[in-house]
Amino acid sequence: MAKGKSTVGQRIEQYGQGVKDRLSDSLEHIGIHWPPKKMVLIGLKDEKLLEVWVSQNGDTYHFLKSYPILKASGKLGPKLKEGDCQVPEGLYKIESLNPNSRFHLSLRINYPNTFDRKMAAREGRTDLGGDIMIHGSRVSIGCLAMGDPAAEDLFILAAETGIDDVSVILSPLDFRVRNFEGDLSQMPNWVPNLYEQIKAELRKYTQVNMTDLRD
Repeated sequence: MAKGKSTVGQRIEQYGQGVKDRLSDSLEHIGIHWPPKKMVLIGLKDEKLLEVWVSQNGDTYHFLKSYPILKASGKLGPKLKEGDCQVPEGLYKIESLNPNSRFHLSLRINYPNTFDRKMAAREGRTDLGGDIMIHGSRVSIGCLAMGDPAAEDLFILAAETGIDDVSVILSPLDFRVRNFEGDLSQMPNWVPNLYEQIKAELRKYTQVNMTDLRD
């Protein structure tokens, strides 16, 4: 390990108890023991919210908390190439955790995924970009900047749950409560199908009074 660098384990030692203390009441309220068995992060670009859903048994998911997205560059629509400043849209996983991020702590999303690569190959696009993170701080070019306290919560949750058991849904908006009203004709012809996939996944994570639960 390079001098001055911290490991994921050391970050757990540094921030873990504080995160558990912050989340203990919410976890107790939904009957989840630490750490969760599975976790889903739902990033809603238009609403500028990141929801956290957790499961004790890998089957039933409960809404834990939402965090404001402090900065996310670009507009509604998927990421297509390096330098377009877009936050991706689709169904992703957490690829790795960076305990030494320039933006405090970060969770790396596996963009481009198989779907992204397949659509790019169909259209002849080769430079898809990458290095998409959920991280601390308040600045972003294609990433979700959450602020440092939220990044600590998300990092520790992902580390303790295990990144193989964390899924990420990045959506242009909350399809559970409204439809996309933009001009789809200005986007690639596969985008409506992608949005249907995202919509189907989002329907798995619903509660009666989501507005009241978001904080």
